[in-house]
Amino acid sequence: MISIVIPIYQNQDVLEELYTQLKEVLLKRPHEIIFVDDASPDRSRAILDILAARDPHTRMIALETNGGQHRAVLEGLKEAKGSVIVTMDGDLQDSPSTIPQLIEKLQEGYEAVFAGRKGEYESSFRLWTSKIFKGLLHRICHVPKDAGMFVAMSRKMVDAVLKIKMKAPFVVAMIGLTRLPTHSIPVLRQKRNQGKSAYTTWMRLKIGCDALLQTWNR
Repeated sequence: MISIVIPIYQNQDVLEELYTQLKEVLLKRPHEIIFVDDASPDRSRAILDILAARDPHTRMIALETNGGQHRAVLEGLKEAKGSVIVTMDGDLQDSPSTIPQLIEKLQEGYEAVFAGRKGEYESSFRLWTSKIFKGLLHRICHVPKDAGMFVAMSRKMVDAVLKIKMKAPFVVAMIGLTRLPTHSIPVLRQKRNQGKSAYTTWMRLKIGCDALLQTWNR
């Protein structure tokens, strides 16, 4: 079975389209879709309630306090039952149509395969700072230089990740800390059509620094 874990925060405008695209990709495969509502202040939870009520393969984990993307993903991973687990954002910048490619590559002997995001999907400054951060993360914990949160993982990888304790969890770094084999494939990422990122530049900087420091100290 394939488990899809998606953290949700202020994604109300794209949730139904995201769900539709996921079902088109997963229709002929045993699957479960786990949405993790990270105490989103918009109508996301109400929409997810409706989706979960009409589809036995879809469920929602409702968090009462906002803990951030990585904590939300970890909560979803704890509940995932699949032999293959895919995590992705809930804003449709990453296309669900990429999921089969990630899973196919995973079968070549890797324990995690990342979607290496390509394209001008955010500002030049953000792309530049992201490239520097990912380069440092690559040097410290040996994940691919283009690793991000759109990733397919084996059950072995997920079980190993869940054993790692970090005060401020960062999933990509945790994958690297397992020292299990990883890979990436290039994938075009779309610009955000609606809303804006929940992370300000300052928040991204703080999360990145925390991840690097925690990984460096291991």
